[in-house]
Amino acid sequence: MDLAPLPGFRDFFPDRAARREYLFARWRETARRFGFEPYDGPPLESVELYRRKSGEEIVGQLYAFTDKGGREVALRPEMTPTLARMIGTQGASQPKPIKWFSMPQLFRYERQQRGRLREHFQFNCDILGEASIEADVELVALLVETLASFGLTARDFSVKVSDRLLLVAVLEALGIADGAARAQVFAAVDKLSREPREKVREKLVASGLAARTTDDLLELLAAHDLSRLASRFETAPQVAERVLTLQRFFGLLECMGLGGFAEFDPTIVRGLDYYTGIVFEAFDREGKLRAISGGGRYDDLLENLGGTPLPALGFGMGDVVLGEMLTERNLWPAKPEGGLQIYLVLVEEALRPKMLALGHTLRRAGFRVDYSLATLAVGKQFRAAAQRHAAVAIVLGPEEWLRGAVKLKDLASREEREVSVAELEKALASLPS
Repeated sequence: MDLAPLPGFRDFFPDRAARREYLFARWRETARRFGFEPYDGPPLESVELYRRKSGEEIVGQLYAFTDKGGREVALRPEMTPTLARMIGTQGASQPKPIKWFSMPQLFRYERQQRGRLREHFQFNCDILGEASIEADVELVALLVETLASFGLTARDFSVKVSDRLLLVAVLEALGIADGAARAQVFAAVDKLSREPREKVREKLVASGLAARTTDDLLELLAAHDLSRLASRFETAPQVAERVLTLQRFFGLLECMGLGGFAEFDPTIVRGLDYYTGIVFEAFDREGKLRAISGGGRYDDLLENLGGTPLPALGFGMGDVVLGEMLTERNLWPAKPEGGLQIYLVLVEEALRPKMLALGHTLRRAGFRVDYSLATLAVGKQFRAAAQRHAAVAIVLGPEEWLRGAVKLKDLASREEREVSVAELEKALASLPS
């Protein structure tokens, strides 16, 4: 029997699980600092939920099957449809705006490549019931602060921001008003970062755009300049309106001290048709990795899925690309957070009952404590403490114990001192949590 996990899936041995928990802790902490509340849903949903959102073609990317009740079901490939379903059942009764986050494990049956597996964990944050540009700013600020919580700076990543409504207005000003033609333009523009410009140009011309219009559009998109767009289309009120909206967006981020993390990039359109306004993706500055995160406004999606009509926006951040980025920049913690604090070292086996009692007392006091379950030489116990990354060792020796004391040894500095058992908890109060 092959004992390896299925292709595209991972085993989480303690070292990898510790890193996953580190990601989860940072995600959870940052979301709560922004006033977001946790939610979750079932990992198994109706296939129809995903068909209604993404069309029939999504079924080929799902881990889907017919259950014993004859229902078409699938392991969730994303969280937004589940969120929409949940809001559809209780959305009207929730105080607005709704600010929720989740950290689901998601599954897609697709080709593996760097930064993409067939399962991953994802940090999802959504704001529902708020149409103002301040909500878009809040969401991008949360994205930036989440990445910053791992030690990443504006030198490491940027959030590229665009507006689908702005691109629609630009296309209309260029005479591209047909919905089908517009969809082809969006699909071509979405590939500008991954395909040569000439190839994209050929696709645009093949879709029916005049060569001159195509060149004009590509030149405007390459400029990454809001002011230039405003000047070029000063007689097009819809373009001017969306430019002002984006300028306000960037101005508010600047007020928060986050202006250096975000930049205008009109080639960011997000491939999914349900986005209705500002969209964004976070990338490493060196351009080595896939997008770290992406999202935007999807004001019509909840209603289209049969739920409560509410303005909405959100983003997702997967653990795979983020983990690669932290590895490349050596930003993983040297030892796992929440790891072992205390290792009890037993000098004589006769003291084991005393050690067990002391260990249980310390655990009840909230400390993370371990010790050898078998009789081991003192040196081997210290090696075990080091392997477990314990902060301190408490040595129970017969002479000290007769005096009502133990030795407390800092395993990093190697400093050792005698502490009375009565004062031990007080002496341990400064241990990292």
